[in-house]
Amino acid sequence: MAQKEKLQCLKDFHKDTLKPSPGKSPGTRPEDEAEGKAPQREKWASKLDFVLSVAGGFVGLGNVWRFPYLCYKNGGGAFLIPYFIFLFGGGLPVFFLEVALGQYTSEGGITCWAKLCPIFTGIGYASVVIVSLLNVYYIVILAWGLYYLLQCFQPELPWAKCKQPWNTEYCIEDKVRNNKTLWITANITNFTSPVTEFWERNVLSISSGIEDIGPLKWDLALCLLAVWIICFFCIWKGVKSTGKVVYITATFPFVMLIVLLVRGVTLPGASEGIKFYLYPNLTRLQDPEVWIDAGTQIFFSYAICLGAMTSLGSYNKYKYNCYRDCLLLGGLNSGTSFVSGFAIFSVLGFMAQEQGVDIADVAESGPGLAFIAYPKAVSMMPMPTLWAVLFFIMLLLLGLDSQFVEVEGQITSIVDLYPALLRKGYRREIFIAVMCFISYLLGLAMVTKGGMYVFQLFDYYAASGVCLLWVAFFECIAVAWVYELYIIVVFFSLVFFFNFYYINIVDVSIVVAVIGTDLSLGSILR
Repeated sequence: MAQKEKLQCLKDFHKDTLKPSPGKSPGTRPEDEAEGKAPQREKWASKLDFVLSVAGGFVGLGNVWRFPYLCYKNGGGAFLIPYFIFLFGGGLPVFFLEVALGQYTSEGGITCWAKLCPIFTGIGYASVVIVSLLNVYYIVILAWGLYYLLQCFQPELPWAKCKQPWNTEYCIEDKVRNNKTLWITANITNFTSPVTEFWERNVLSISSGIEDIGPLKWDLALCLLAVWIICFFCIWKGVKSTGKVVYITATFPFVMLIVLLVRGVTLPGASEGIKFYLYPNLTRLQDPEVWIDAGTQIFFSYAICLGAMTSLGSYNKYKYNCYRDCLLLGGLNSGTSFVSGFAIFSVLGFMAQEQGVDIADVAESGPGLAFIAYPKAVSMMPMPTLWAVLFFIMLLLLGLDSQFVEVEGQITSIVDLYPALLRKGYRREIFIAVMCFISYLLGLAMVTKGGMYVFQLFDYYAASGVCLLWVAFFECIAVAWVYELYIIVVFFSLVFFFNFYYINIVDVSIVVAVIGTDLSLGSILR
């Protein structure tokens, strides 16, 4: 009897509450509009469109440049222990929860909460604020990548040698440092490499501090404009355009990653780099920072608490088996992070051997890896231009995927909030153009001579692990405690232990990560 009552509750909820949103949606058929029928929400043309869109959305730059560095920094293979604990205790459940909520309500990141638990609608607004800030600064990385890619089409890579207009007298090439006779003759203590000076003095033209913002760098501003235009045309027709673009942008980076992996493991010194990447140091597990890094990396790499996964799920058919695909996509995401480490550290091992230094001296994370360490490594390889072009194309496509999926999540959340206003005619397309232009104008502050400092402020505080973890905590509270998870459990034919799982295991995992991150941040601020 109890089971029948729950199923009846589900039917009544679907009938009375989950009504189609008013206004013309991009997927409304003309005959439905003419006959006065309720407008139909746009749906994915195929299952593969959804899978590739989600894969492109959360398999991004962090998989390539952050996870491998965290792995070596936090005990190599031992880091996988806290990583998998947070993966199954927080990342995968919240990822599935967000996709399921979008599919269940056919609403974006804000209005789905208005239908489930109106008192927790603030979760949706918080997600939109975070993703809006993320969209402003994340795309700046793509502008840097595009600039590097364009600089590759020269007879010689401009960061390979000194004697460029932007170089200083302290610029020393590796062949001079490796030749002890020349090094003693040069008698220089405060030296820099050509690749570092290219990054700091040519690309960024970095100023002395954030108080000195300086003028706009027009070359980077044009690159930023170009990537925003590409992003606009990837999403301007909704999931119809997004679902087709991802066939290229979501698959080609994996091809490039495999190519770079094969090239990397065949280089001399690659084995030492891989050992350095994976050698387990179990004593590092005693350090709370290792667990904090694992928790925040999971939430970053799964693009959760941003409203994007909810928005993508909202375009699924009502009875689509998203549970199965979420598990497969989770394996793809974490697997990509793991394999990327082999591609990156095999090259770093080669570079360390060529320079005669320890791998720890060349291993970097974030922009330092993408725009200093790896470009320096490819300049030492045969056919450096080819490998540089392939690397930056992969970097651009990885970032572009994540960027336009997050923008799509932002747009869907706001359009679903005002459907009668923004779904008529070409208003949605105009609204997307306006949002992209506003984000571009805000991003111009990060392509000035002091823009790197503004970028770092956004990176540390706008979409930090603390923000994401708190949003995830309240998501689980809202669904498992307030809304009662059994409706979703019955709907997806899952076992009932999920209620206990979300209330206890997931929330405890998130609280531990939040407390650890807050303590870590407090020590930094002190």
